Amino acid sequence: MSTSSPNPVDALDIETRTRGGAIETWIFEPGHTEAEFRARHMMVTWVRGLFKDIHGRVRFSWERCVDARFEGEIDAAGIWTGEPARDQHLRSPDFFDVENHPKIAFTGWFTERTGATSFKGEVELTIRGVTRTVPLDVQYLGEWKTAFWVGDRNKGELRRIGFEASARIKRQDFGIAWQDEIPGGGIVASNEIDLNLDVEAILLDDLERTGAIEYYQDQPAAS
Repeated sequence: MSTSSPNPVDALDIETRTRGGAIETWIFEPGHTEAEFRARHMMVTWVRGLFKDIHGRVRFSWERCVDARFEGEIDAAGIWTGEPARDQHLRSPDFFDVENHPKIAFTGWFTERTGATSFKGEVELTIRGVTRTVPLDVQYLGEWKTAFWVGDRNKGELRRIGFEASARIKRQDFGIAWQDEIPGGGIVASNEIDLNLDVEAILLDDLERTGAIEYYQDQPAAS
């Protein structure tokens, strides 16, 4: 991938000035944003895992929905599959090597609208320092207004939007090549990994106006 090509997120500022119109910035709400993955185990079942500590932003306005751009990072050490020994193995150099690569990064954009609220997109996903462009299927879930309360005082409204996205990757493409064989020619862990991302994001202008920005910037991932 050429390093001279403009980053699509940075290029959005140029597009906005040239074409007119405003694209709003929304901040990921980390307590309700998560990435789920699943891999085939022992040829017969699925192992699922989660990343919950995800921080980022999306540039999005419904009037120019195809111009959406997003970026963020995931705490790789926060991987959770429900089995501590397995989680520790996944943090090791055999898989995510979190000591040397503590973050998973992503930068993406929409490419086309395929339905009333559905889109195709692409994401530049970086795992273990390796970046690959991955196609996405994206669903826009809508917008809602909620109050931001501090004690018994309503500090104002927060606009929220939601998305869900899915993709399939090959883990060897990112240098995650650990494998073990089982009798009959089978393997322990599949190469292909299914990904699902759920995003809840809050309008940056509302976060700043209500003073909620400090809370959401510092908020730990919640269940």
